[in-house]
Amino acid sequence: MPSSAAHDLPRPEYPRPQMARADWLNLNGQWQFEIDSADSGLERGLRERELAQTITVPFAPESELSGIGHTDFMEAVWYRRTVTIPAAWAGRRTLLHFGAADHDATVWVNGVEVARHRGGFSPFTADLADVARPGEDATIVVRVRDPRQGPQARGKQSTRYGNYECLYTRTTGIWQTVWLEPVPDAHLRRPRITPDVATSSFTVVTPLSANRPGTSVRVTVSDGDGPVATDTARADVDLAPSLRLQLPEDRVRLWEPGQGFLYDVRIELLDAGGAVTDAVDSYAGLRSIAIDGKRVLVNGRPVFQRLVLDQGYYPDGLMTAPSDAALLRDIELSVAAGFNGARLHQKVFEERFLYHADRLGYLVWGEFGDWGAFDGREQHPTASFVTQWLEVLERDYSHPSIIGWCPLNETTQVINDQVTQLDDVTRGMFLATKLADPTRPVIDASGYSHRVPETDVYDSHNYEQEPAAFAGQLSGLGKDRPYVNTAGDRPISVPYRGQPYFVSEYGGIWWNPELAGTEQDAARVGSWGYGQRVRDEEEFHARFAGLTSVLLDDPDMFGYCYTQLTDVFQEENGIYRFDRTTKLDVGRVRAVQSRQAACER
Repeated sequence: MPSSAAHDLPRPEYPRPQMARADWLNLNGQWQFEIDSADSGLERGLRERELAQTITVPFAPESELSGIGHTDFMEAVWYRRTVTIPAAWAGRRTLLHFGAADHDATVWVNGVEVARHRGGFSPFTADLADVARPGEDATIVVRVRDPRQGPQARGKQSTRYGNYECLYTRTTGIWQTVWLEPVPDAHLRRPRITPDVATSSFTVVTPLSANRPGTSVRVTVSDGDGPVATDTARADVDLAPSLRLQLPEDRVRLWEPGQGFLYDVRIELLDAGGAVTDAVDSYAGLRSIAIDGKRVLVNGRPVFQRLVLDQGYYPDGLMTAPSDAALLRDIELSVAAGFNGARLHQKVFEERFLYHADRLGYLVWGEFGDWGAFDGREQHPTASFVTQWLEVLERDYSHPSIIGWCPLNETTQVINDQVTQLDDVTRGMFLATKLADPTRPVIDASGYSHRVPETDVYDSHNYEQEPAAFAGQLSGLGKDRPYVNTAGDRPISVPYRGQPYFVSEYGGIWWNPELAGTEQDAARVGSWGYGQRVRDEEEFHARFAGLTSVLLDDPDMFGYCYTQLTDVFQEENGIYRFDRTTKLDVGRVRAVQSRQAACER
């Protein structure tokens, strides 16, 4: 894995593990910064002048780690930094990458606009070839707008001044790594690696920026003992050459839940003489996903998905993990509690998280942070929801840990006689996902509102706290009458059609040991959770065991997702505290989940 020349930077690790080049320059660290409260900075000359403050990138200005800690609304923010492009990169184009910036970004380099991007969760790139060459200085200026009003994919970011219920401190501006890398004029773009367990092979599609006469693409798959398979294809006739790498029988190892075996994948672009002109390092896991009736199969067998809801927030970094080790630690904490995967909820996680999930065999559902389009009666998702989601699919397609896609979540809206904006966007995102990736199941919208009759998976959210009542509500699944979320007595989803079904949010057991029995506990001040708060830890474990057993014992249930991994600000229903310290007996939580589920028998 390539590394930055400066190891004392915040988040110094390479941010894109499935497409790694040897040469790169990490631009995290100190940038000039200024808040533009009324979004008037362009008229006031902020693009041309020095800025008033300093911020630590990649942390958002609302966060403690940014050095700013400003949590009020910011209509726009500005960044400025001058960097010398390494002279050793001569003869190549320089690309400027942003992992994510929330929400609408414009980038100028040496006074020239080089990029515009809408969306707070997906990456974007600017080509600096015509404005800054190797050996020259590049003055980078970034304006990021984050308007308070209007429909916008915000995820769990609060639209009030303060946090409330399950909505949290906002993230404005740059919140993932910024970096430079050199590429030749004709270069490799992000590969799409598709495993095929049935034939013990990988298909590797290698998009190119351009075709040159006589060029070729070579792909080599290796394991710990050396090369396993290699193939070469012409790169002068197809814009995206496709190669199929057949693995010898004695070198086949599956990527399994809990055992994330990965093959190294080396992709090289060769000139007419056979010299390597561009190369990237990637990896792949050999695993399959299938649907058999109401069961979801991994590598041909039912694997009950014991998922936990992971919101990916940190006390000091907000949506940005303070370190790469913190990303890994969250997976380790989840596994220690008996979960084998997670719903990555209302946020597109940093790609480094998926890298660790890939290595550990940790099952995840990729999700989009779509909340922010509801006006109290109807949903108003915009066309940019589709474009942003397509960028996410392109980034994450090749990660073996992702076993399903969830474009939307809890899009509450009553079904009526009209085709609405929500109907159009939900179907558009579902079809776009299936077209981009036919290999994984797709939930049209988690919990509600299901608007696509042919959705691969049907689910519900159920925060009933009494196990007996919970069991009663879910008892109809075997007769194809599952629990379905509604708005009172009015339907918000199309009817269930026998798909695999799971309760993708349940539990949320409200427990704060420090508040138990206090006046604050009785008044429910400064703390939020679902249902009646438990009185003590023993009641927590009894409730968790009762609710979870209902789901484990249902032969027609393929999994569940417990809310949630950690407390997040005022929402105190995590297995762990917000700072990831111990809150309760994790061993007892693990023991409940360790027995075989009915669908696995």
